Amino acid sequence: MIRAGIVGGTGYTGVELLRLLVLHPGVDVTVVTSRSDAGMRVDAQYPSLRGLCDVSFTEPEVDALADCDVVFFATPNGTAMLMAESLLAHGVKVIDLSADFRIKDALEWSRWYGMEHACPELIAEAVYGLPEVNREQIKQARLLACPGCYPTAVQLGYLPLIERQLIDFEHLIADVKSGASGAGRKAQVPTLMSETGESFKAYAVAGHRHLPEISQGLAMMAGKPVGLTFVPHLIPMIRGIHATLYGRLTGDAEELQALYEERYAEERFVDVLPAGAQPDTRNVKGSNNCQIAIHQPQGKDTVVVLAVIDNLVKGAAGQAVQNMNLMCGLDESVGLDIVALYP
Repeated sequence: MIRAGIVGGTGYTGVELLRLLVLHPGVDVTVVTSRSDAGMRVDAQYPSLRGLCDVSFTEPEVDALADCDVVFFATPNGTAMLMAESLLAHGVKVIDLSADFRIKDALEWSRWYGMEHACPELIAEAVYGLPEVNREQIKQARLLACPGCYPTAVQLGYLPLIERQLIDFEHLIADVKSGASGAGRKAQVPTLMSETGESFKAYAVAGHRHLPEISQGLAMMAGKPVGLTFVPHLIPMIRGIHATLYGRLTGDAEELQALYEERYAEERFVDVLPAGAQPDTRNVKGSNNCQIAIHQPQGKDTVVVLAVIDNLVKGAAGQAVQNMNLMCGLDESVGLDIVALYP
């Protein structure tokens, strides 16, 4: 059995990890940390886990976590980088769901996240955990940077077009909507239901923290820098990401549907919908799936790709478990064959 620890077990991502891992046939969750709830049983905080998890929250101490085979960091940015080096020295695999190791340029990371990176020497080693792109590197990784929710949807949506160089790399537009859970489990006025309900707004238009991560990923696919306009929006629902992606076609566009179907034919968690379909966030809610549809309005040179995921699963905890499976030599779908909730 894989002995797993979760640092930051009281946020939405942490409890989503617990939901997936307590039912994983190859995992034993041995440590769950929370400074605020240390000493409390996990199933007292989350009664949905009664009978499934009998551990108590503890302080995040390296000595306790060192007995794990893998440790997930479901923590705010700036936490994993303080403990990763020590855990790696103990032979523990580290999967970071924050942004600490996603951006390869430490100065660029500091500019967007407002702090100095504590272990820039580990950034180069960290493998970016998008299995549909980096599967073989993930299998060999000991430090894994799990992609953000917005970057996951955007990169999976653009990937086939960029790999085949069928769109203008300089003028990409990602118009993406997220449910309120993407902001985390903390009390703040803008994400209160009475504030978000029956309302809809864009935010961080001048520049969102996920922009450099998305640009970096797309540039690696393209083999050169890309020009991306990324505008996130907050919509009045709890879970879900809906990405509407625009590009100007520069190559043969007659077989776009076939291109996407072929590229993702062997990908367990990417579902290319039939031509003309409109993906719906509710059809992936609670699952690790990404659904994609491709459109070419009026048959002209603009392509519109629609991609939907659950931000807490494929956009966070589910993708982290998928990566853990690969890192530990398991089939990547173990513990993730989950049918989406409906309605």
